[in-house]
Amino acid sequence: MHNHALKSYICPICLAIKGIENEQTMIKQADIVYKDKLVMAFIGSKFIATNPGHVIVVPIRHYENIYDLPDSVAAKIFAVARRLAIILKKVRRAAGINLQQNNEPAAGQHAFHYHLHIIPRFENDGYLKNKEARVSAPKERVKYADPVKRYLLCQKKKPNGSI
Repeated sequence: MHNHALKSYICPICLAIKGIENEQTMIKQADIVYKDKLVMAFIGSKFIATNPGHVIVVPIRHYENIYDLPDSVAAKIFAVARRLAIILKKVRRAAGINLQQNNEPAAGQHAFHYHLHIIPRFENDGYLKNKEARVSAPKERVKYADPVKRYLLCQKKKPNGSI
């Protein structure tokens, strides 16, 4: 109903979910910090100037935007986002968290697969004034992915340690 991807669109997020790394997706498997049957979370390849290393949560199944997203999948995305926001506060010592989700090109959606950004915020980081982003090198993202992965691994070993 409110879809903008052309029939020929090759979804870079779907490629990453399938484990494909090629010129059509900037997402690398090392960027993935969480994955289950419904959702996946990874370090975003575009680093925001003062807030690099934010996490993006996506559904495993392709849904272009919030209008297509089933309530059950939306609930799982939000549950995972909430848990990852708490983890980012701890491992990054963030002073706060922004959640950002864009639908349709007019709202800034650039990848036509639903995705929710979890952006760690810091005192006087200037995020709201300067939202410049640059594409980061995969090796730059590892230092942001690894602490989240380690934290989740420790939680998994605890009773009732699901995300």
